[in-house]
Amino acid sequence: MRHLATCLALSVLPAMGASAGVVKEVRFGVTDHNICVTNCDNANKETGPDVNGEIVFASPDVLDIVWSPRPYVMASVNTAGNTSFGGAGLYWNWNFAEGWSLEQGVGYVIHDGELNFPFPQGDPRNDPVSAETVFFGSRDLFRTSLALNRDFGEKWGAQLMYEHLSHGQILGSGRNQGLDNAGVRVIYRLGG
Repeated sequence: MRHLATCLALSVLPAMGASAGVVKEVRFGVTDHNICVTNCDNANKETGPDVNGEIVFASPDVLDIVWSPRPYVMASVNTAGNTSFGGAGLYWNWNFAEGWSLEQGVGYVIHDGELNFPFPQGDPRNDPVSAETVFFGSRDLFRTSLALNRDFGEKWGAQLMYEHLSHGQILGSGRNQGLDNAGVRVIYRLGG
């Protein structure tokens, strides 16, 4: 939980000193925690909706070489006391119709979930714990996301979003059960 508190504090600090020209959007929403997408072996082990918030910044000129992604900081808190996380990353946005866009993101998060079994591998005492717990294998995870955005005027928008958390055998090794969340968010745009 100490790591999550640090992430939450770090995600708020840039916004406190930022002007409306640097901070472009704030987002707030709810996601369904640990859903089944493709591999359902670990889905629904953890429950409860997640409440999440995000601050999206203007793309700095240095990122023009990679199609001008917008940096973000975010935090997601599970209301049932399961895995919560916070981190930062980049979003690329593609407008495909009037008022509609797709947004792809990649980032890095730190979570407060479980890393490994409490007993040695193969010990039957792990079975009841394994049935209810996602084991991530690493405190650090990649966060990939995909969202469908709809604008409602200049200031407001809504978003259907999906995110996947995993160490991908790069940030960690061994156990990598990961986490999939999907939900809705409200978008409020600051400045011009």
